[in-house]
Amino acid sequence: MTTEPTAGDATPTEPPAIRTESGEFDGIGSGVAWRAWLPEGSARGVIVLVHGVAEHSGRYAHVGQRLVAAGFAVYALDHIGHGKSAGGKANIGSMAAAADNVAAMLAIASREQPGVPRFVVAHSMGSLITLYLATRAPIDVAGVVLSAPPLDIPVGNPVQRMLAPVLSRFTPNLGVLKLDSSQISRDPAVVTAYDNDPLVYRGKLPARTGAEMLSATDTVKQRLARLTVPVLVLHGTADAIAAPSSSDLIERGAGSEDLTVIRYEGLYHEVFNEPEQQKVLDDVVGWLEAHLTEQ
Repeated sequence: MTTEPTAGDATPTEPPAIRTESGEFDGIGSGVAWRAWLPEGSARGVIVLVHGVAEHSGRYAHVGQRLVAAGFAVYALDHIGHGKSAGGKANIGSMAAAADNVAAMLAIASREQPGVPRFVVAHSMGSLITLYLATRAPIDVAGVVLSAPPLDIPVGNPVQRMLAPVLSRFTPNLGVLKLDSSQISRDPAVVTAYDNDPLVYRGKLPARTGAEMLSATDTVKQRLARLTVPVLVLHGTADAIAAPSSSDLIERGAGSEDLTVIRYEGLYHEVFNEPEQQKVLDDVVGWLEAHLTEQ
């Protein structure tokens, strides 16, 4: 594990000091890299941040910093096959293993920050992994935040979907679909940074990852009633990657008695990276703080 203190002395008019840490744990499938953004003092709560497909946790530094400013300790892992973790490029191996690794990150974060409420904040495939984990068996968290949950994925024709399990089994690393980066954000600078990020995978997504995601959407939809923890769902109405109807499914089917869905008119897939990101992050912090007081 490495630690990098943020330089500078904090004053009442300056942002709070933030420490960064990084490390690796033996995950299901291979070595899993993680990073953390931490307050210099004690944390009010601990958050595990779960990124989406083909990207990595480092793209959420601004999210982590905003959450630290609100008093949270934030830990984020790179999924197998993503970022600095081991594995075939963008190949998550299995949805069950990805969920197990999120659970392991939660355990590490809890050990490092004992006695405070735990949350998960997830985006896109990370939201699907979180839903898979939270509906597989009860998880001990104060709440989950799901950005652009992809329960309704508007890609692939019926034949391609039928062939997905076969390709996953016999040619798991075969490229089958390339994401259109212009659909992640309306901010051209975000798209350019994404396209030029060496840790973002810009090839076609492997068959195994695609098949695991498609299978997981069916599994999660069948057991949404088991989603009983407090939930905040965020979705841009112009999301062309994870259809906004995905959030409608959660709203109708989740078993949670504490469920909030916020739809952002005209926003694209990555609501944390849209021009309105400060409003989105304020909404997240407000919800998290409300659920701290309920503990």
